[in-house]
Amino acid sequence: MKTLLLAGGFGTRFSEATDLIPKPMIQIGAQPILWHIMKIYSQYGYNDFVVLLGYKGYVIKEYFVNYFLHNSDVTIDLSNNEVKILNNKSEPWKITLLDTGLDAMTGGRILQAKDVVGDEPFMLTYGDGVGNIDIQELVAFHKNHGKAVTMTTVQPEGRFGGVSFDGESGHVSNFIEKPVGDGGWINAGFFVCEPKAFDYITNGIQTIWEKEPLENLAKDGELFAFKHYGFWKPMDTLRDNIQLNEMWKNNKALWKTW
Repeated sequence: MKTLLLAGGFGTRFSEATDLIPKPMIQIGAQPILWHIMKIYSQYGYNDFVVLLGYKGYVIKEYFVNYFLHNSDVTIDLSNNEVKILNNKSEPWKITLLDTGLDAMTGGRILQAKDVVGDEPFMLTYGDGVGNIDIQELVAFHKNHGKAVTMTTVQPEGRFGGVSFDGESGHVSNFIEKPVGDGGWINAGFFVCEPKAFDYITNGIQTIWEKEPLENLAKDGELFAFKHYGFWKPMDTLRDNIQLNEMWKNNKALWKTW
């Protein structure tokens, strides 16, 4: 089963960093977040990726074109331009890098992968979020309900810490550190899709996957939610990137289950 990775947006909230590189190439530790996401899938045996490129897609192309060399020990003989691989440390990934255009929206990018995917189920996620999602359990859930699309959902972390106090006297009893939100569930990506999902992308490259396609799939009873109770975090802001790097540095990266 192929995994589609949305990696073509402008990443405007990271304007300083994304002046030079696309958002999925912003690093956590020594590797871009895109690599971390691919490792999540790879540990479950899913190694066939389709990266949907757009803004500064050439940076991602160059990263993967040189990946094998950068992750192998080599002997280089300059007298005859011969390169001998001594020890290959790279992952067993097959990666299709698909240029979907600078201005395509999420649904438009997905639609352009139709011929690459073929008449088979596929997985799909965003190039800027990590989590300890059990991909095997997600796929099993999808196969069990038999509908067109499964969407992983999470309850987001609260933005601020809470305070518990007596309503009448105002006596503070304790603090609550960033409680889970108000009970609502949100889209966390990590989709599993049947080929019929392409039929719901009807406005060409301007289709926003999160709008009409998902809304109409829900209306038709073809969209199911997989509830993820574990760790998930998007990298929406510089603050998120700093937090993810701190987690990685301190060996507290909850998404690193490989």
